[in-house]
Amino acid sequence: KALTQFGRFYTITYANRFVPVGQLAMKRLLDLVGALVGCVFLGILTVIVGPMIKLESPGPIFFAQKRVGRNGRIFKMYKFRSMYADAEERKKELMAQNEMNGLMFKMENDPRITKTGAFLRKTSLDEFPQFINILKGDMSLVGPRPERPQYVEKFKEEIPRYMIKHQVRPGLTGWAQINGYRGDTSIRKRIEYDIYYIENWSMTLDLKILFLTVFKGFINENAY
Repeated sequence: KALTQFGRFYTITYANRFVPVGQLAMKRLLDLVGALVGCVFLGILTVIVGPMIKLESPGPIFFAQKRVGRNGRIFKMYKFRSMYADAEERKKELMAQNEMNGLMFKMENDPRITKTGAFLRKTSLDEFPQFINILKGDMSLVGPRPERPQYVEKFKEEIPRYMIKHQVRPGLTGWAQINGYRGDTSIRKRIEYDIYYIENWSMTLDLKILFLTVFKGFINENAY
């Protein structure tokens, strides 16, 4: 049991196990090696898709969004931009067509998403800039996917044990994602898988998740 701070609030969190420092060091080493390799591919990908993004929609190639990381720390998570530059302004005009309840927004054939962006999302190539986040220490190769601050405020009130996911670094991929819970899927099921990952973590499990991500996880059927 531990008292931790989340923004302006203090919470009591519970952990069923303690992980040896050596294993945590191995995980971080794997992150650094994986991120360095990933950044090489990111550089190649940027040369290819960067001009496509800018030609279809003037604006930056990369998109930065605030997410909640380990112990509630806010960081900027990077992606390739997949929407038109004025997407946030246009969202207000489309709210009547929102297919989700509450804070989340989703609509079929969202006109704010570019053709290049739709391809990047479908293949998960839009996530490659997060290798930079891993190098910086904001994220890990494997872990629960990070949420936006406003969603965290909502989910922590609605979902039991939700805050457990913030005891570890968020990941580029995770146990929930390789089991099909990504994009437009049940947040409660995602949290269930995230907590299972945290309570059963091992380097073997990380390697299994990375293997499955490479061989079956790039196509995101729930992308929107």
